[in-house]
Parts: sequence; C-alpha cells; structure tokens
Amino acid sequence: MKAVQFGAGNIGRGFIGLMLSRSGYEVCFAARNGNQVKALQQKKRYKVTFAGEPKQSIWVDGVTGVNLKDRDAVIRKVAEADVVTTAVGASALPEIAEPIARGIEARLASDPRPLLVMACENALSGSALLRRWVMHHLAPQWQPLAESLILFPNTAVDRIVPPQQHADPLAVQVEPYCEWIIERVPLIDRFPAIEGARYVDSLEPFIERKLFTVNTGHSVAAYYGYRQGYRTIQEAMQDADLRRSVERALDETSRLLIAKHGFPPGEHRHYVRKTLRRFENSAIVDKIVRVGRSPLRKLSRNERFVRPALQAHDNGIPVPHLASAIASALLYDDDGDLEAVILQTSIRQRGAGHVIRKHMGIPDTHALHQEILSRYERLKAKASVPSARVR
Repeated sequence: MKAVQFGAGNIGRGFIGLMLSRSGYEVCFAARNGNQVKALQQKKRYKVTFAGEPKQSIWVDGVTGVNLKDRDAVIRKVAEADVVTTAVGASALPEIAEPIARGIEARLASDPRPLLVMACENALSGSALLRRWVMHHLAPQWQPLAESLILFPNTAVDRIVPPQQHADPLAVQVEPYCEWIIERVPLIDRFPAIEGARYVDSLEPFIERKLFTVNTGHSVAAYYGYRQGYRTIQEAMQDADLRRSVERALDETSRLLIAKHGFPPGEHRHYVRKTLRRFENSAIVDKIVRVGRSPLRKLSRNERFVRPALQAHDNGIPVPHLASAIASALLYDDDGDLEAVILQTSIRQRGAGHVIRKHMGIPDTHALHQEILSRYERLKAKASVPSARVR
C-alpha cells in the first residue's frame, strides 16, 4: 500500500508518517525542504525518539520523498496512492490542493478507484476544508466520479512535538502519547485500518474534548507562565498556584464536555489527569512563546477559549477561571510575535472591550463580556511585567 504525506515536518515524520508506516504503507513525503527530501530519497528511513523515561527510539523504514516543486512527480505519487495525508498547517491547505486535484484527475483517468484523503491539522473540519479547495481545482468532468470515489473524512490528531534541531535532518523527538481519531464515512471500510487510530461515527465530541482540554490547558499554562516569567511549559507547571489555575479552567471545560457529549465522568477525569502529566513531561522542552504564539487566532470565537466559555455560559455553567485565562491572554505582549503586537496595538488604540466585542464576537451586553473585561482590568492594574521574561 502507498501513502503520500504532504509535509515532512516534526508532526509529519514523528506522528502521521510513523503511524502509516506501522500500518504497512510505503510513505512518500511531499515537502519543500530540499535537504529533507534528499535525505529521505537516500536513506529511506529515519529515527523517531520518544521523550519518556527512559527514552526509546525506533526506525521508520520504507519511506522516500519528493519535492513539492517537482509538480509532475507529486501528481504521479498522488495518482498511485491509496492514502493521502497532510500536516502542513491549515493555512497551507489551499497551496497543496491544486497538485492533489491534478493527481486525482490522473488517477480517475487511468485507474478509477477510491482514495482516502485526510488533513491531519490542528483545525476544525480540516479535511472538509481541503475537500472544498480540491474540488475547486478539479475539472468539471471529473467531479461526479470524485464525489463517489474520493473520501475526505475529518480527523482529530494529538501529539506534542516541540521545535527541535538535530544533526540528522530526519531525526525527530516526540512525546510517547498520541491520538488519531478518524470520522467513519461511507466506503472507509474498503481501506485497511490505520494501526493505533480510532474510528468514530461522530467526530465533534472528540474534536471538542481535545480542543477544550489539551489546547485550552496548554494555552492557559502558556499565558499565565508568560506573565510569571517562565521559559517553558514544564517550568510553569511546577508552580503549584499556576497548575491549580490550569486545573480550575479545565474543571469548567470538563463540566461542559460531560454535559454536552456524555463522556463518563471518571473516564474524562482520567483524560484530564493524563493531559496534565503530558504538560509536565520533563523530557520535553516546550517553550512558552511557542505555545502562546498567535494569540489572535487562539482568542477567536471558535477556538480554545471563547468557544467553550460561550457554550458553558449557555448551559448555565459558570466560567470564572476561563474568563481569567482569556484576560491573561489579552495581556500577552511578546514583541517577537506579530499577532501579539497587533493585539496590543488594538487594545491601546481602541480598548480591550473592542477586542472582546469585535474579535471574540462577544457583545457588550453579554455577561461574559463584562466578566472578561473586569478581570482584564484587575490583572492589568496589579500585574507588573517580569524582567526575567524570555523573548
């Protein structure tokens, strides 16, 4: 079986490519990094190290690479594949949609058979988004056949892989934990199951469980940790008061998730505890500025803070700790982060209330608007900027 993985970054190699290889696929990475592509073509294997105690490593074999600039080669690989996956970032999906569409056309013209396409991105409905772009590029005469044969199940993926550097351009270190949940769609049973992946009829509960627990908790630790001058998430989580703030925010999202999706309380508490232990993994160095970057995206209406806060409020669940976390995010002023600069400029020029109203979509008349604003003003008034901050 053959797979094409768009993106040979740390997630692509350390998560998606690894799991596809374990499931019996020959994996071809389509990537922009010429050094990585050349190394994949020459070595046809790479090492993945699990950052646990003790550390363990495995080799991923049967891999190769193709440069995204070699358009014809990419199209051929897609035409021959059984599975196409991506780990390029949701914003880059439009760029890879055209070669995927051309590959699908070549496939349908010569050997019309099903193809599984999955966008493994940190985004809601990533595969549906990719499908929209691919269908846009697909010639009209191929669209009816593509509708019946090309599958785009949405997925939820979770593995912490911080930025890193190695002498070997293919080596990658990852946390031991991972989760890949795949939406069960018609015809998907024609494809062998991916080892370690979980197939579900409804993806939304698991998307929101991950977003409202892992992403929310990670960001709460980052924004509180930044204000306290910590350098890494692991350092921040050693602060007992800060850890309690993360736990209390996740208590609020937990109440929502259990009420909305019916997760068994004991099972969900175990999931939260495991998530907190992942943040504390001392074998991983996860910088505060990496986790906290792009605050405007993280503060948008359908993201990790505002989405659960609004849903909880609508369900009668108080969210004082989520409101405090949002207020803390509004204070994020890393001058090396363009979104943070834009955020602080907007607050200086038009006020925090404007950001809450226009960017988060919470009107002045909403109780949550007033709660966030008052907590922001209190934090701003009493918080001094730590001189030890690492930029």
